Amino acid sequence: MTSINNSVLSVHNPKASIGILFELLKFRLASLIAFSGAMGYCLGTSRVDFVQLVAFVVASIAITGSANIINQILEKDLDKLMKRTASRPLANGRISVDQAIVWCVVLGIGSLAIFAFMFNISTALISLLSLVLYGFVYTPLKRVGPIAVFVGAIPGAFPPLIGWVAATNQFGLEPGILFAIQFFWQFPHFWAIAWVLDEDYKRAGFKLLPANGLKDTDTTLQIMIYTVFLIPIGWLPYELGMTGLNSALIATLFGVLFLAQTFHLMRTCTDKTAKQLMFGSFLYLPIVQIAFLLDKL
Repeated sequence: MTSINNSVLSVHNPKASIGILFELLKFRLASLIAFSGAMGYCLGTSRVDFVQLVAFVVASIAITGSANIINQILEKDLDKLMKRTASRPLANGRISVDQAIVWCVVLGIGSLAIFAFMFNISTALISLLSLVLYGFVYTPLKRVGPIAVFVGAIPGAFPPLIGWVAATNQFGLEPGILFAIQFFWQFPHFWAIAWVLDEDYKRAGFKLLPANGLKDTDTTLQIMIYTVFLIPIGWLPYELGMTGLNSALIATLFGVLFLAQTFHLMRTCTDKTAKQLMFGSFLYLPIVQIAFLLDKL
């Protein structure tokens, strides 16, 4: 454990300390997750309250940051082994574990308080479940096998559902569909990342690729199967009257394009194609969610 005295984090160096805390919560990733949750909130509410929306985004970033910090605390020694994570604050000793725990608790309690008091208890409880699943179940499973991706896809699919419940305090088919879209999307998304970073992941003992764990046609078949589900599921918001026909057509179009990328990966089995699929996954979800929202308006 890094000593607090040896860490960079200090009240005497506030600018550097804020930068480290900001880096530790993985703001860019947390913002993307908060965006997905905000889409669920806007789809669920009949009238967007700007103050509530801002509060929801802040709480979403905070709870995601808390989960990310748990992940980094548990994997700080493994992060040292991988090129892409060796410079993280905990891995290179710029912050101590004790300090990271304090920051994690502050973010977690603060976000849950916002969810509970500004929205409803259900929102806070689902958010807490998401944090526990990601931080304490998914994280250790990454060294066990691809089951980790399935487990991680559950909290990863919660944000739009949490947003809907925050707006309505109700469960039902509508938030379930939003959950399902993001759930199935994560398999091609995560496996494309795992393909590209396979060599780095192996240094830490992470086993995330499906099938036999190799970068071959068996793996690409698994990726393709989960991507296929996105096409019919993308129609369900229209069928339930949540959105209109235009967004259903857009979801279908981008679902087909996404699927075509998996076929291309199956044909080539190269890192370059996997990287293209990874970037395609980054485009698919926000485009479809924005289309749903605009069609509702």
